[in-house]
Amino acid sequence: MILAEQAEPPIEDDGGVGAIGDILGFHIRLAHGAVYRHFTETFDHLDLTQKQVSVLWLIDDHPGIAQTDLARRLQMDRATVMAIVNRLQARDFLERGKSTGDQRRQTLALRPAGKAALVEARKAILEHEAWLKSRFNKREIKQLIALLARIHG
Repeated sequence: MILAEQAEPPIEDDGGVGAIGDILGFHIRLAHGAVYRHFTETFDHLDLTQKQVSVLWLIDDHPGIAQTDLARRLQMDRATVMAIVNRLQARDFLERGKSTGDQRRQTLALRPAGKAALVEARKAILEHEAWLKSRFNKREIKQLIALLARIHG
C-alpha cells in the first residue's frame, strides 16, 4: 500500500489540447475544417464541391479560358483540373472548345446548365460568406485575407 500512497495524483483533464494549441498549423487546420463543414452544409443541395464552384466561377469570369490557365490560377495540378472539368462536362455544365490562336489548347465555356448552377452557387456563397465574415469586423477581414495570402500566395 505504500506504493499507492506515493503515486502521483491523476492530472485533471481541462479539456484543452495542451501544447499543440501553440501550433499555428493546428489552428489553420481547425479553421479550415469548420469552414469546410459549413460550406458542405450550405452547398449540399447543389451537389457541387468547392473546387467545382471555383472552376465554374472562373470560366464564367473568363469565357474561353484554357484548362492550363485555370489550373495555374486555382493553384491546382492539371490532372485535378482535368478531372473536375470532365465531371462538370458530364453534367452538361461546360463545354470544351479549341483555341483559335493555338489548336493544342482547349478552351472552356459554360453551358446554360452551368450558368444556372453558378447562379445558385453564388447565392449559397453569399450565405456562407455572411456566416464566415460575421466573426470579424471589416478591418479584421482585410487583415485575415492579407495574412492568409502570405501563406498561399
